[in-house]
Amino acid sequence: MTSIGILQIAIFLGIILACTKPLGAHMVKVFEGQRTFLHPVLRWLEVLTYKVTGIKEDVEQRWTHYTAALLSFSIFGFLLTYLLQRAQGYLPFNPQNFGTPNMPPDLAFNTATSFVTNTNWQAYSGEATMSYFVQMAALAVQNFASAAAGIAVAVALIRGFARQEKKTIGNFWADVTRATVYVLLPISIVGGLLYVSQGAIQNLKPYTEVTTVEGAKQVIAQGPVASQEAIKQLGTNGGGFFNANSSHPFENPTPLSNLLAMFLIFVIPAALTYTFGKMVGDTRQGWAIFAAFSVMFLIGVFVCYHFEQAGNPILANRGLQTAATSGQSGGNMEGKEVRFGIANSALFATVTTDASCGAVNSMHDSYTPIGGLVPLFNMMTGEVIFGGVGAGLYGILLYCILAVFIAGLMVGRTPEYLGKKIEQKEVKMAMLAVIATAFSILVFAALSSVITFPAKGYWNPQGAAIANLNNSGPHGFGEILYAYTSSTGNNGSAFAGLTVNTPWYDLTLGLAQLIGRFLFLIPLLAAAGSLVMKKKVPETAGTFPTHGPLFVGLLVGTVLIVGALTFFPALSLGPIVEHYLMQSGKLFSMLLPTLGIWS
Repeated sequence: MTSIGILQIAIFLGIILACTKPLGAHMVKVFEGQRTFLHPVLRWLEVLTYKVTGIKEDVEQRWTHYTAALLSFSIFGFLLTYLLQRAQGYLPFNPQNFGTPNMPPDLAFNTATSFVTNTNWQAYSGEATMSYFVQMAALAVQNFASAAAGIAVAVALIRGFARQEKKTIGNFWADVTRATVYVLLPISIVGGLLYVSQGAIQNLKPYTEVTTVEGAKQVIAQGPVASQEAIKQLGTNGGGFFNANSSHPFENPTPLSNLLAMFLIFVIPAALTYTFGKMVGDTRQGWAIFAAFSVMFLIGVFVCYHFEQAGNPILANRGLQTAATSGQSGGNMEGKEVRFGIANSALFATVTTDASCGAVNSMHDSYTPIGGLVPLFNMMTGEVIFGGVGAGLYGILLYCILAVFIAGLMVGRTPEYLGKKIEQKEVKMAMLAVIATAFSILVFAALSSVITFPAKGYWNPQGAAIANLNNSGPHGFGEILYAYTSSTGNNGSAFAGLTVNTPWYDLTLGLAQLIGRFLFLIPLLAAAGSLVMKKKVPETAGTFPTHGPLFVGLLVGTVLIVGALTFFPALSLGPIVEHYLMQSGKLFSMLLPTLGIWS
């Protein structure tokens, strides 16, 4: 690791910390229905939305009604996205004449599911598959909708802890509208303009064919990129306009746009911690969660950075320069952009998998085994290290419930969190969410590792699921494991050595996305419905404090231990054994000159 790289990581976290309180305070006003500085400009849009849709913003809902509204909103978004993809050949803004064959039913299902669940997994190349209209009206719209829904659920869970002896947790439709109008939309407009200023393109022109200096023909894809790029990062969606995602110079042209991307990914999840503390009446609780986020983030980024900067020891033993010098970056530069280097690539990989975003500025498949294990394990924690917009907060609150439950077991008293007794129902709901996601990752990965179809045909043209791998051995298994972890975690990044555009993967990855989204959300909304009806109990000398270093350590330990115990056997068959194979290759390469085999 270099001093400049460490400084860049520190500056990034400092910028996030500086913005946490002001944006968090703004969101408190937004979701409590108070007037903000944006109301004179945007209140008309909120009111118009209510009038057109018939929403009564002051009528609140029980958790069952709130959940039903969330599901109906998501089902409608899925159907709209699916139909727009299938009908793109008949719709405007399609200069490349992409049609229905570009989006067969299984791929359209997978993509619609992906964007509705905030996963943005892409089994296709955007510039060779989708029209501008579908990119804007289907995908970009769902970037706003799925992000707003996640924020709404987080706010509903906060109300469960903040209120007492109530029956309602808010109005889903009002929460989604306010999240969109006062949070996502204005920041996206500013972010989009900043992207344009850095060189990200924004137009509706047909693709341009040019002649290269070698005399070959090259087609340069373009389109309305900057507007989608802003909400893609801000909403922790991650789906790229181009197949190369944020490593493409039209999406991420400069180091400054790279910093902007990472800032947009983290800023709302970080700010929601302050929103939580403010709404429950104790900002120390929010800062404790922010501290837990930061500790886990820093562990991940420095482990990833260390191993990527160290590079491949086999190459070093063969005389290749792998140390950083004034003339070259050293380390493992395979799959990375020279514009960003190793430090900003490792930082981006950690940020995007911490925050369930899935955007990438380098190819995770090319990382060293331990460097690639970090983004994989980030997702296996349940995306609770800052996490997605809303998803990170309600995910970490699930672990807060488990942490105080464990603390209660250790001291022999009923666990409490924020004055609410954590009882059987809340613990059951938390465990259901953890088990459902683990089941999805492990079972689907296991099936895809062994399943063989009777013959090559519709379900998998290759005949067997593992035939879609470009790599064998532990790295190939890691590619399968990463795919289902990413989909279940609603992340969307990938180890790209796995070809997933087949009916088998389109269907199973789509199901994993649904499980990861809704079998995580619904139990937590049920817990919110239970908590909101409880009366707060006063603190006593035996109350376990949940705002200090001890609780931060317990919370971090709970997240890491649950993730490690659940997934260590699978990880040991993938990146861990791959790391030791690389080390054995290093030893072998050291012995070769001695044996006279190579010199």
